[in-house]
Amino acid sequence: MILLVGGAGYIGSHVNKFLYEQGYSTVIFDNLIYGHKEFVKWGEFVLGDLNSLKQLELLFAKYEIDAVMHFAAFAYVGESVVDPEKYYLNNVYNTINLLNTMKKFGVDKFVFSSSCAVYGSPSFIPLSEKHPLIPVNPYGRSKLMVEEILEDYSKAYGLKYISLRYFNAAGADLDGEIGERHCPETHLIPLVLDVALGKKEYIEIYGDDYDTFDGTCIRDYIHVLDIARAHFLALEFLKKNNTSNVFNLGNGQGYSVKQVIDVACRVTGVKIKSKIGSRRDGDPPKLIANYEKAKAILNWSPKFTKLEDIVESAWRWQKKDVKFLK
Repeated sequence: MILLVGGAGYIGSHVNKFLYEQGYSTVIFDNLIYGHKEFVKWGEFVLGDLNSLKQLELLFAKYEIDAVMHFAAFAYVGESVVDPEKYYLNNVYNTINLLNTMKKFGVDKFVFSSSCAVYGSPSFIPLSEKHPLIPVNPYGRSKLMVEEILEDYSKAYGLKYISLRYFNAAGADLDGEIGERHCPETHLIPLVLDVALGKKEYIEIYGDDYDTFDGTCIRDYIHVLDIARAHFLALEFLKKNNTSNVFNLGNGQGYSVKQVIDVACRVTGVKIKSKIGSRRDGDPPKLIANYEKAKAILNWSPKFTKLEDIVESAWRWQKKDVKFLK
């Protein structure tokens, strides 16, 4: 039995489906602050919160848990700057509750949802795992703190873990059963598609004077199904090896904000309006992953390498979801 903490969210629900398709039994533990009960179509669901040790101990006592995948975190960078306490309590302290419960019940395999935010502003591109870790906001620092705690727990208590540093997760399940639904939405691709659906009048571009080929920020978009497959491979690795590790998950290529809008126009057949706004604090011009380490050790590389395919899957889901939400 695999425990997915935060498994009712965007990435967790896609991992849950992938694990189900590989024959795994899962239990999903989620407080539904940002997750969606209707996304839990596979496995068992338990409503609960990591801040309750009692709930965690009841969960671990009831189920024969072999490994834990931890997706639950607050992930709004701007909010983390305004309210760091909220982020350190939820992302760090609550993770310690989870790790201590695992230790108490003898569960020693852990896959952690980390982030490229642990790197901060890049000093070289593409970013490898050897890049200095200098996060520039409390969200990124909370992820790095957990990575450091995992290393300490590994040395002291024998925990085996893999931290997966996501770049920009995007796209949706190809069967249209689940997808991306955030409230508030901050990710570029769904925001652009909201304009195509008529839910927004235009997409705001935060600055067009960056040192990039068209002046807008460049990001590495990784399909959520590629992320899901990486979690499965990480789990298989932990079952066969007595070592821990950290991996980047990205496509290895970057697309500018304007390129994303152009691709969305082609995919949807809609002319998507945009307006230039001011820069956001802390937005680096370029973030692109080097995923060679994951390729070498996990035998993972992205299958969805075309931005068109990523946007198309997101568009299919979003058209369907907007009808559901009505």
